[in-house]
Amino acid sequence: MSRARSLAPEAGRPRMTDIARIAGVSVATVSRALAGSPRVTEETRERVAAAVRDTGYVVNRMARSLRLQEARQILVLVPNIANPFHAAVLLGAEEAAVAAGFHVLIGNTAGDPARAEDHARQLLTGAVDGMLILGGALPETLKAPALRRRLVAVIERIVTSGVPVVEIDNQAGGREATRHLIGLGHRRIGHIGGSLPTTATPKRFQGYADALAEAGLALEPELVRYGTFSIPTGTEQMAALLALPQPPTAVFCGSDEIAIGAIRAIKQAGLQVPDDISIVGFDNIYFAAAYDPPLTTIDQPARQLGHAAMRLLADRLAGLDGPKRGVTVPYSLIIRGSTAAPKG
Repeated sequence: MSRARSLAPEAGRPRMTDIARIAGVSVATVSRALAGSPRVTEETRERVAAAVRDTGYVVNRMARSLRLQEARQILVLVPNIANPFHAAVLLGAEEAAVAAGFHVLIGNTAGDPARAEDHARQLLTGAVDGMLILGGALPETLKAPALRRRLVAVIERIVTSGVPVVEIDNQAGGREATRHLIGLGHRRIGHIGGSLPTTATPKRFQGYADALAEAGLALEPELVRYGTFSIPTGTEQMAALLALPQPPTAVFCGSDEIAIGAIRAIKQAGLQVPDDISIVGFDNIYFAAAYDPPLTTIDQPARQLGHAAMRLLADRLAGLDGPKRGVTVPYSLIIRGSTAAPKG
């Protein structure tokens, strides 16, 4: 008799009692193992997993949720779901959620605090077990200290909230991007930043300022512009920089979308990138390498950020103690065709 046949359930569709019998553990231990409880040893978890594979057992998530008073759902608050960087973060978060036994819901706030509040109430009603927050803003509904264990921020730290964040070192990234331009020989370097209310924007600017100071270059206010993390901001603010009596020979942009808008404005002015002006972006969105010219940028690993944030949240929901301030994920400078030494 084959092993699969000998381990078959006693009758009909396999049940949790069948898994317990085959694995040689209690039903309660099976339940904890399937929920990812830290109280279950790795050896026991493997026996339970083998029994599940052998029998074809499928978790009845609805019954389990009712019994444990868990929704097994995570809500991700996103300020702009059309943003390709945010979409990559969501992909990584969804992969980690599935591995941890959660489903993912998406709440697109479109930058509207009222919409964010509506989505946030799902945590209070029990419709979701926890939330990932992109955008750096904590809805008023979620400011009770008792809720912090159910929250993790991604990309943007939520100031004074006590909510851990998964991010890169934005200041160091801005410094390295600007150092790259200085190393090529540029001395008049502009900066177009994203939304000022976010925590990443001032950090990236500070990195830019740090690199200029290290090189003994003056920070010229006329070369610093802000807007949103968007192509229109890059186009508009680059046009303003080009209209200066002495335009910059290089620009560090606070996002790849800003950089793409800046390149558009440069081309509209009859100039070339990087022959006339070098451009550095930030994020390394999926089509940065395919743009014309391919974009030099700071790689902020979006998928890894989303994955790490969801894993941290799953651990917190399971009662595990993790890093209270969060996790810093490594970044890297990707050098492509949008940067070169200045003319002359």
